[in-house]
Amino acid sequence: MTPKRNNSVALITGASSGIGLELTKRLLSEGWQVLALIRSAFPSDDSLVQEGLRSQQLRVYTADLSDFMDLQASLDQIKKHEDHIDLLFNNAGVSFGELSYSKQGREMHFEVNSVVPYVILMEMKELLEKGSLKTVINTSSNALLYLKRFDHHTLASPAGFKKLTGPYAASKLALSLWTQEIATAVQKDGITIRSVCPGGNKTTMTKNAGMPKFMIPIRNLFFSHPSQGASRLYEAALGSSQQSTGVFLNKGKATPLKFSSQGSELLSTIELIYKQAFAAIS
Repeated sequence: MTPKRNNSVALITGASSGIGLELTKRLLSEGWQVLALIRSAFPSDDSLVQEGLRSQQLRVYTADLSDFMDLQASLDQIKKHEDHIDLLFNNAGVSFGELSYSKQGREMHFEVNSVVPYVILMEMKELLEKGSLKTVINTSSNALLYLKRFDHHTLASPAGFKKLTGPYAASKLALSLWTQEIATAVQKDGITIRSVCPGGNKTTMTKNAGMPKFMIPIRNLFFSHPSQGASRLYEAALGSSQQSTGVFLNKGKATPLKFSSQGSELLSTIELIYKQAFAAIS
């Protein structure tokens, strides 16, 4: 029987649908306190979620993650109302059928999938240090394994576009690279961090315009229910990889990243964006 964790707190981005929703429900069922950083409302017909909302075991903070002003307001609310975080799941992500740009002027895949998880980590770091598990799980993708070229200088404003294996895959590689690069530094504060591929799941994102046409039949036939992806994230946080930090987990195994030589400069770039475009707002 899974122990009830009544004082354990998890922050989940993208918690109201797909993998994030399934992860939220699993943690609620185990007695976790769940902080949901979301843009869209939870489904009104899910009894577990609705009971969590009523009891405040599930607490909602609303933000458009691509809008730094909006994001900062919500993160400030979390810092005001919560006293610790044990687990941070940077789970929210985007996949589009064309290039689009955030209010800050950077390409949206890079902004939401690569930069925002770093912003949230930095802003929540003090609360994580007060938690017991001090663990960060960044949702990545094995699409990064299929990249033949990668130049971190072009992430904010790509010259071209390709579905799945273009800006989306590059943004997920960027996420995993900075996760790998920052691991030693945050470990000094007791924080472990890993990036994880949740596998192919039948979610809204995998049937939208960002998915290549040839992948749709594959998705419909072979992709899993999002509870499977949630299980991969859960196991990455609380399973046999707990002592590992900086790794990219694919099918539960640490998997080497290509283009690791760009990791240090990439992390510096994202850190500079955080300091100049986000932290400077306050």
